[in-house]
Amino acid sequence: MRALFPGSFDPVTQGHEDVLRRAALLFDEVVVCVMFNAHKAGRLPIAERLDRLRAAAAGLSNVTVDSHTGGLLVDYCRRVGIDVVIRGVRGASDLEYELPMARMNHELAGVETFFIPADPALAHVSSTLVTAVSQQDRGGSQLSCSASPTTMPSGPRT
Repeated sequence: MRALFPGSFDPVTQGHEDVLRRAALLFDEVVVCVMFNAHKAGRLPIAERLDRLRAAAAGLSNVTVDSHTGGLLVDYCRRVGIDVVIRGVRGASDLEYELPMARMNHELAGVETFFIPADPALAHVSSTLVTAVSQQDRGGSQLSCSASPTTMPSGPRT
């Protein structure tokens, strides 16, 4: 069975990497896909996010990397023949946010959502927090639990 792991991945965190590794063990193929979110101002260009996801997926032979910048997630699922979406959840607030979308994806296209709970050691990590810390130029040691060296943001953009 093929599954889609969508997100903005801006930047890729160790939490994302953990969910991706665990999903790769559960599904025959996982497509990790950078999705355009009109409600988020992207910090990193999509091409850079794709490169970081390829680095994160190194060694996972059943993982491919893609992007989708036009239309709904279900449009992408229909186009590539995927019936399952993977979502990592850190806590109740993530689940509260994700459930209505999961229900709508099912109603629109019959797409099921598979929730993978965050590793408790990584549950506090979000792309927003990783970006905020990196913009303060705190250095890699401050982000050791947030992003792997290959996917860590490089500091403030000028």
